[in-house]
Amino acid sequence: MSGRLQDKRVVVTQADDFMGPITTEVFREEGAHVVADSRALDTPDACRQLIAESGRVDVLVANLASPNFSGTPVTELADTDWRTPFDLMVHPLHWLTQAVLPQMIERRAGKIVVYGSATALRGLRTVAAYSAARAAQVGYVQAVGVEVAPHNVQVNLIAQNYVENPDYYPPELMQKESFVASLRRQVPAGRLGTPREDAMFALFLASDECGFLVGQAFPFSGGWAQR
Repeated sequence: MSGRLQDKRVVVTQADDFMGPITTEVFREEGAHVVADSRALDTPDACRQLIAESGRVDVLVANLASPNFSGTPVTELADTDWRTPFDLMVHPLHWLTQAVLPQMIERRAGKIVVYGSATALRGLRTVAAYSAARAAQVGYVQAVGVEVAPHNVQVNLIAQNYVENPDYYPPELMQKESFVASLRRQVPAGRLGTPREDAMFALFLASDECGFLVGQAFPFSGGWAQR
């Protein structure tokens, strides 16, 4: 039986981090040929080289992570800490998109799915640099999404928060009653989302089933952020 991405060529960036491993797994289950790339994408040349080496790219999954500098008041934010999220998440998104779009436009078919953050949609204290970079991703996706929609290329973003991750939510934290109570207060769904749930939403956005969603930032946060 054919999968939802049968014979599609998908590039997943930072494949070893963040949503990379589960996305690679889910997309391969659905028949995709996944280029799981783990190189540093901190220069235009690195981004262009990845796309050039990948050949035909039906789907680009921009999985770009950065330290969130949580706990740093804006008055104490160092210049380097301000620039780093933009260097790791905003500039590479543009370079990758700029490199892959010409072939998608020529074929009149293509998907770009960006893993972003719900901190772009709802204010959160002491994460100014991270939130600003994530908001820049949203603005970029909105603008590029409507620009390329007439070419039958869809660009969308998943604005996520409260998704299971051992770095953010280690087992010892999950076992604390105070955290469980806080989770229920903060997240209407009362739990963390699972990486597979997240990846399944990305799968829908990357599939041929989805052709009428354009330049959107979809909250994926159990109700913590809404639009």
